[in-house]
Amino acid sequence: MSISALSPTRFLECVSGFLQVVSLIGLLLLLFKAAQHYLRRQWLLRALHQFPLPPSHWLFGHCFQFKVDEELRWILRYVEKFPGAFLHWIWGSHVFIKIYDPDYMKVILGRADPKASLYRFLTPWLGHGLFFLNGHKWFQHRRMLTPAFHYDILKPYVGIMADSVQVMLDKWEQIACQDTTLEIFHPISLMMLDTIMKCAFSYQGSVQLDSLTSHSRRTNSACQIAHEHTDRVVKLRKAQLQDKKSMEDLRGKRCLDFLDILLFSRMDDGSSLSDKALRAEVDSLMFGGHDTPASGISLVFYALATHADHQQRCREEVQSLLGDGSPITWGHLHQMPYTTMCIKEAMRLYPPIPSVGRKLNTPVTFPDGRSLPKGITVLLHFYALHHNPKVWPNPEVFDPSRFAMNSVQHSHAFLPFSGGSRNCIGKQLAMNALKVAVALTLLRFELLPDPTRVPIPTQQLVLKSKNGIHLHLRKLK
Repeated sequence: MSISALSPTRFLECVSGFLQVVSLIGLLLLLFKAAQHYLRRQWLLRALHQFPLPPSHWLFGHCFQFKVDEELRWILRYVEKFPGAFLHWIWGSHVFIKIYDPDYMKVILGRADPKASLYRFLTPWLGHGLFFLNGHKWFQHRRMLTPAFHYDILKPYVGIMADSVQVMLDKWEQIACQDTTLEIFHPISLMMLDTIMKCAFSYQGSVQLDSLTSHSRRTNSACQIAHEHTDRVVKLRKAQLQDKKSMEDLRGKRCLDFLDILLFSRMDDGSSLSDKALRAEVDSLMFGGHDTPASGISLVFYALATHADHQQRCREEVQSLLGDGSPITWGHLHQMPYTTMCIKEAMRLYPPIPSVGRKLNTPVTFPDGRSLPKGITVLLHFYALHHNPKVWPNPEVFDPSRFAMNSVQHSHAFLPFSGGSRNCIGKQLAMNALKVAVALTLLRFELLPDPTRVPIPTQQLVLKSKNGIHLHLRKLK
């Protein structure tokens, strides 16, 4: 019988019956998934019974326990209550463990567990570079990239960093005359992008001098410029490698940059990086090399602005080295002990990378006897570690003497650049940038806080402030 022969009533009954069947199947699937989540959650709670679980909702876990900008304060509340670690239940069966004890950190960072899937949202932009790789492929790429961060490569970068910082400070002088506050993260981010472009890819322009309107447009355009420039340089240098004379000239460069080293590097089987792998490593350096140090520099400036006595002591130390107008050099970076102590203490209070995740590929037992099964996601929470009162007495107090030469610390009590074999490959580059930026800025400006705009740190991949970092700048005579 055709549908056209059915009466309207009969047709509606058929449709109604079909919808009932579909609804029933949907309900059964929903119940099945709910049962799966419930059983996994019960298994997780049994497997993790040695670790405390803060009060939570029966279904949504800790999802609605705090606002986004209150998460760090919520975490610190339980850091004081629960030693070492506690469970964080997102919703359903999504449970992971936050650790903030140096002995726990040492155990996890001494293993070869893969990174957790918390960072998948970045892969479309960064690709699968060193940041995301695991296992033997990670080891190969790490070994290839390590020469690019050797001291001999980094030494000439100090002058390049100084030039980029001075461009930024020249622009700040115009703002300082207007007696207004400045949101510092965005210009510092552009300054670091400028630095990375010049150090890593021999870029001859200046990202900071692009005449664009808004901060976001400047940053987005700068990243686009960076990617376009990198693509052009990669094609040009690959073409040079095909020409014997050009290749000899390239090898004879006084200073090989990051891209040169990547192009000359070889895998275990003698092959070079594919275009896709090369772009992924370049993108990773672009992201990690400008965004993370920019966050660190901004928060160091904020810490110094809110502690005028320490800022002045740093300034006097820098003036003793550079007060006669001498350009800053590699050697000067090792003659600023008090400034370095203040930088480290600021990074303890405001770590540029607040946490990293690992997914255990084998069970683990900690020194206190507690253990975790395979498959659990562990969040190594550096912010919580740095604010753990059992590790750092009076953790909210800015006290640079914690990092004096004679101070004694646990090897894993201070981890601004993570630790173990997967520590930040560019940590020395970042520290150099921090020292250069702080030294040159303190020679020209006094940093003052804006009491009406106190930054609110938030839990992100990189620690930034929800409402920006605003400072007053007072030009020194």
